[in-house]
Amino acid sequence: MKRIPPDRPLAPLERARLGVEIVAAYARANLELRRVPIEEVMARLRVAESSAVAAHGASELEEARRLGGAVVRTLRFLPGDTRCLRRSLVLVRLLARRGIAARLVIGARTAPDFLAHAWVEHDGKPVLSPLDGSFGRLVEL
Repeated sequence: MKRIPPDRPLAPLERARLGVEIVAAYARANLELRRVPIEEVMARLRVAESSAVAAHGASELEEARRLGGAVVRTLRFLPGDTRCLRRSLVLVRLLARRGIAARLVIGARTAPDFLAHAWVEHDGKPVLSPLDGSFGRLVEL
């Protein structure tokens, strides 16, 4: 996938293409989650296409966060479960297509009530928010 400099606004056609890519990744993630365990879902979503461009430099995190924002904004208009796990899977797919490494983190907290959360990290830094930081890490994929 073509990388877009983080400091440049997306043109309308680029925005439309990104929206279609996000919706397609969401559909694929939902389908995969029904078929196989989460580890296999991650492996399938990470399969980079031959057109993937390896990302280098400090702008990787900026681009990952920009894509994360686009995923959140786009998925809020879709029906179905678009909470943290699905958002994270979609973002992992988008980043893999651009040659940007990412890890899915699933965590939980027990107080005041039990709550689980999923987020994406690049080089140990959150791309999609780990919320308030009170979640203990259960698994990283």
